[in-house]
Amino acid sequence: MTDAERLTVAGVEVARYVLRPDLDPRHGPRPYLHPVRTRAGVPVTDALPADHVWHLGASLAVPDVDGANLWGGRTYVRGSGYTWRDDHGVIAHTAWRERAADRLDHDLRWHDRDGRPLLRERRRLTAAPAGDDGWWLTLSSTLASATGADVHLGSPATNGRPGGAGYGGFFWRAVADAEPHVFTGEATGEEAVNGSAAPWLALTGTAPGGGAYTLVFGGLGPRDRWFVRTAMYPGVCVAYAFDRPAVVAAGVPRRNRHRVLVVDGHLDPAAVPARLAEAPS
Repeated sequence: MTDAERLTVAGVEVARYVLRPDLDPRHGPRPYLHPVRTRAGVPVTDALPADHVWHLGASLAVPDVDGANLWGGRTYVRGSGYTWRDDHGVIAHTAWRERAADRLDHDLRWHDRDGRPLLRERRRLTAAPAGDDGWWLTLSSTLASATGADVHLGSPATNGRPGGAGYGGFFWRAVADAEPHVFTGEATGEEAVNGSAAPWLALTGTAPGGGAYTLVFGGLGPRDRWFVRTAMYPGVCVAYAFDRPAVVAAGVPRRNRHRVLVVDGHLDPAAVPARLAEAPS
């Protein structure tokens, strides 16, 4: 069964939140946002694309959670490369705390293929206007160990893959009819921004059908890094374990707050700081 909640801004639907996707376990079943749209209706997410079927709009997903694949697809195995393994877990909704037109608040459980709980999560999503041409998506997440011990988060990079493939965390699969442009306040282009720790990162693209959009991401934690792809596919990730494993320590929850400015048109880089300064508290 697939359930979808809706987020609206000024009466306009800007995102659907797929709560219980009916997916092959190998695709990393988890709640995800799709479609996400600008206020003018331009789509800015992709889901189940042919090149990476397990990319699901905007979602939280980690490829190695104490050895469980909660991302989908093949698992990167040190010394062997990407390998299909029967190690796919599920991130599942367990209870609502609040549902409203501009906010969704619920509890989730991250568990392995056998149903063993690994992490408990509280997640809150909110939508707020950003001028007349944009809106703010904020996703706040608190992850806590469900095992009574430290829970380790890893990525293909931490498991031996070269080339800056440190993905896993808050991942946004964008949609674009040509390679998008990506930049921070200090650097431009995929190679320059991948692995950086800039306070914000912007992606400008044009959706199929011609609608121009800009996404401005914020919310890196102290050890997080940006994982970015534009040439192979359009994607941006707040990576929790980019070059070294992360730990959700027993009794010490990990708190994340990710924010995305979704704007119609292509923002000039010089205009981004002013727009960010208008973010709601």
